[in-house]
Amino acid sequence: MGLLSHLGLQELYSASSEEESEEEEEVITEEDMAKLKDQVEEKKKLIATLRNKPSPMKQKLQLLKEAQEFVEKFEGALGKGKGKKFYAYKVMMTKKWMKFQRDFENFKTACIPWEMKIKEIESHFGSSVASYFIFLRWMYGINMVLFGLTFGLVMIPEALMGKPYGSMPRKTVPMSEQDSAMNFATLWDFGGYAQYSVLFYGYYNNQRTIGWLKFRLPLGYFLVGVGTIGYSFMVVIRTMASNANEEGGGDDTSFNFSWKMFTSWDYLIGNAETADNKFASITTSFKITQESILEEQENRKEGNIHLTRFLRVLANFLVLLTLAGSGYLIFFVVRRSQKFAQEGLDDYGWWERNEVNMVMSLLGMFCPMLFDIISPLENYHPRIALQWQLGRIFALFLGNLYTFIIALLDEINLKLEEEKIVKYNITIWEKNLYNGTWLENSTSRPPLDIDPAIVPRGPCWETMVGQEFVRLTVSDTLTTVITILIGDFLRAVFVRFVNYCWCWDLEYGFPSYAEFDISGNVLGLIFNQGMIWMGAFYAPCLPAINVLRLLASMYLQCWAVMCTNVPHERVFKASRSNNFYMAMLLIILFLSTLPAVYTIVSIPPSFDCGPFSGKDRMFDVIQETLDNDFPAWFGQVFTAATNPGLILSFILLMGLAIYYLQATSESYKAANLELKKKLQNSTKEQQVVMWIKKQMELILLISLLLRVPIHPMEEE
Repeated sequence: MGLLSHLGLQELYSASSEEESEEEEEVITEEDMAKLKDQVEEKKKLIATLRNKPSPMKQKLQLLKEAQEFVEKFEGALGKGKGKKFYAYKVMMTKKWMKFQRDFENFKTACIPWEMKIKEIESHFGSSVASYFIFLRWMYGINMVLFGLTFGLVMIPEALMGKPYGSMPRKTVPMSEQDSAMNFATLWDFGGYAQYSVLFYGYYNNQRTIGWLKFRLPLGYFLVGVGTIGYSFMVVIRTMASNANEEGGGDDTSFNFSWKMFTSWDYLIGNAETADNKFASITTSFKITQESILEEQENRKEGNIHLTRFLRVLANFLVLLTLAGSGYLIFFVVRRSQKFAQEGLDDYGWWERNEVNMVMSLLGMFCPMLFDIISPLENYHPRIALQWQLGRIFALFLGNLYTFIIALLDEINLKLEEEKIVKYNITIWEKNLYNGTWLENSTSRPPLDIDPAIVPRGPCWETMVGQEFVRLTVSDTLTTVITILIGDFLRAVFVRFVNYCWCWDLEYGFPSYAEFDISGNVLGLIFNQGMIWMGAFYAPCLPAINVLRLLASMYLQCWAVMCTNVPHERVFKASRSNNFYMAMLLIILFLSTLPAVYTIVSIPPSFDCGPFSGKDRMFDVIQETLDNDFPAWFGQVFTAATNPGLILSFILLMGLAIYYLQATSESYKAANLELKKKLQNSTKEQQVVMWIKKQMELILLISLLLRVPIHPMEEE
């Protein structure tokens, strides 16, 4: 089985190849064939298990090379002779299949968007920074699906099969706005021709079926709006469950020092500076673990407890003042923008046109900085301080968003009041149009020879809501770009080139290079997605705009993080952040659907714009479809299934089921912890028994070694 057998088989195989060229006959005996097959199998096992052997890398590579050469050279010999060709064919196909699988896996990895960019960032900054870009890529995939639904089932059917532009008032720019409809300022505010296009709700007709396909556009519009929310819930919850399964339920409360010693390293780091920072971070974590014990002992003392409590109360009071001031400022500027809109925006400049969006973006930029200044007053542990910071930024964004929604609801109520006046004016206009002769069955639709641009029309509050969310998304994108260019790029340029002639070291002192703000960027991404979910029903173009925004953010932030940022002083692993981000995203998804559902269920749609015009509520399109396209019994069953009493009973049953599953899960967790304790105790008992056995064996061995024959002393 050693070198001699290896050389003997080589000579045997060379002799067989020479004789085979002369005549086709079996030259390898069955005994030699069995030995050769056993050696090939041993070499294959060696190749598979070589990485686990405690040998130097140079020796491993040499053994691997020799084993591979042996397998490639002698595996084909197993196919020589009678009845062995099928084995050789199977070996060949197995190799080709393994090669295909390896190439296909490489192809799949190459097809993942931005995989190499993220790997490069991961090697320089660790998995914590890379987790943001992975999250951004995941959000890009979600928005691509939402864009596909709205573009394929709403925008394309209306553009191809619906009535063209200029055929009716809702598809025509009013005469008073046509002169400025193509101005850059008007288009930048998504007015003019952009407002009267498939980008917004008001352009769509309420015709039940359109085109030769008889496509039911109002029903499709409603189902796509509901389907996007349902799909988002399903994907987020499924991702959270997948992350929970991957993280597992390991016990990290015992042997903390051992876990930190052997599992703290991030093996995805490939940059020297990041590796140094990670080494320093691990060292610091040991110090912090020791210091935390001392801090806990110090905190139990009654020395400065009153001062600490006072400073924490003061810090929270300042934070509440900041949040309240932020909400009041947003409410104030929204009301002021309503005043500007009533007076006409032509008399105002760029700031008045975009005041709401800019104020919200600036508050989102500067309020977290103010929270950073307030945070040291509380003297919390860094981990607890980070949680408080995230919670405050979350409350800031959520409060600003809901303040904006409340102000929009006030504006919607004003638009509904304005609709009543417009309806009366349209009645007077129709009477004048027919020379004072009133037709009982006449509608607000003018005759064919009337230009739709001069027809009076309502304010269309749905389009107004969609425009506000589109403007807010665009202004937030511009704020992000400006922040990167000024806050990161120009700062890095200043530090890089002015450091040579400055009084102190700018790279290690103030202002230094910027670190990548993971938490702020993730929260900004989450709340921007919340605005997309909230406004996509009234602006079908929002998912497309968000896809472009995420695409630009990926390339811009990848460039910025590699060129202008430095690795964090404490490099954290990202495994514990996945479900935290997803939990915040799920909360925002739920809170974002509430205003949309409220407007769909409670507020009547505009009477002269959108696919639901002429209906009391938007969801009436479902009942209309059931009455016209389904049998009567199906409509009765659907009406009975949507009975509020039945729905409440179903919700109560779901609540009880969730409570039962939660209780069962808690009992399983308790049983799991109890089993872990038993295993630990049994392991300790086994260790004690093994230690006692070893001690007894050692004592027995010593007694045997020390045993010497005792002779009676001879008396002198």
